[in-house]
Amino acid sequence: MMIKNEILLCSRGSRLRLSFFQKMGKAKRTRKFAEAKRLLNPKDSRLKSVQEKQKTKEEQKRKSEVRNVPQVASSLFFRYNTALGPPYHVLVDTNFINFSIQNKLELVQAMMDCLYAKSIPCITDCVMAELEKLGPKYRIALRIARDPRFERLPCTHKGTYADDCLVQRVMQHKCYIVATCDRDLKRRIRKIPGIPIMYISKRKYTIERLPEAYGAPA
Repeated sequence: MMIKNEILLCSRGSRLRLSFFQKMGKAKRTRKFAEAKRLLNPKDSRLKSVQEKQKTKEEQKRKSEVRNVPQVASSLFFRYNTALGPPYHVLVDTNFINFSIQNKLELVQAMMDCLYAKSIPCITDCVMAELEKLGPKYRIALRIARDPRFERLPCTHKGTYADDCLVQRVMQHKCYIVATCDRDLKRRIRKIPGIPIMYISKRKYTIERLPEAYGAPA
């Protein structure tokens, strides 16, 4: 009888231990769950108010910043750029080459059809580096850019954004036509007097801000 009682006590003790450990496990789980629950929801109004405050601060900083915009005489916009003339040197950017491929346009021939004169497409080191970074998807564009008919323009600066590189070059040397389909770059080029813009419209190249006759009067 004594042995039976001892066995029963042992079995009860083991059951109690098991139930105790099971409860502990549940408690731990509930704690973790409770901890997770305490985190703020990303859609919480309190977070939104903090984000809005940060945005307003950033906007105020931008407004307070002094911008150094180069001043250009308005009379220059009505003058003919005498530095332009055949053979035309056309500065090409990345998206212009890609859009030309999409529209099945052969760059040199399409430029000559647009300008009715000999055209030399020019590509800067920054634009070439941008094409190389785009990877194998743009290998056709890279092959076109490496065409021997393209004039390669070396860049002295390093790590400059391709659009900034083109704008700087055009401001220094106003003997280029800029070929681009990028809206932001077009907007920036329009602020520089005497620089025509070439873009794609209705599956052909069209030019903006170029007088009809070479040597047109001022």
